[in-house]
Amino acid sequence: MGITVKKLITVLISISLISSLQLNVATAAQKSPALKCVATKAVGHTEMKLKPAVKPLTKLPKTFTMTTNCGTIVIKTVGSKAPWTLTQMSLLAQAGYFDNSLCHRLTTAGIFVLQCGDPTATGRGGPGFSYPDENLPANALKNYPAGTVAMANSGPGTNGSQFFLVFADTTLGPNYTIWGTITKGLEIVQGIAKAGVKGGGADGTPSTTIALTKVRTS
Repeated sequence: MGITVKKLITVLISISLISSLQLNVATAAQKSPALKCVATKAVGHTEMKLKPAVKPLTKLPKTFTMTTNCGTIVIKTVGSKAPWTLTQMSLLAQAGYFDNSLCHRLTTAGIFVLQCGDPTATGRGGPGFSYPDENLPANALKNYPAGTVAMANSGPGTNGSQFFLVFADTTLGPNYTIWGTITKGLEIVQGIAKAGVKGGGADGTPSTTIALTKVRTS
């Protein structure tokens, strides 16, 4: 039984719609952000030793912009909720303390964080001063949601320069100062996490090298 002209037109329209849908899907896939990192010469190095600010800034920074070899990460700060943290971190950023430093630690099980801020890349570096905890979250599940930026420490009141970027909802003790939220570039941190830890495992040096080329405030 032959196909009618009406049926032929219907089939052709269907084929056209399917082709258009496939093209749109392919185009969307091409536009999907993919992690693209360029080579960096950043290596672990001796950190600056700076004098801390003696009082909080009267005008606290609203954003920290981290230029990395994998793209730009922008952090919106919590403002007056963490005045000492933002003051000292701003002092470090404007002095170039973080420039050409590596994000040295990635954890992908239990907690989901990328840790940065130690120019020595050993996890033991710091600016030579410390300051109190601020803006601690509730002791609850997922109290450090994806996008959170918080200070790393070795106990109460030991904040220095190291901080971590949360790439998936994380539950931790309420012991780490939250000072910002990633508003641009979370997919970069997630891409680093997806690539995993060097040599395997769930905690250690990121397999994909990510360096803070420059950190500045505004």
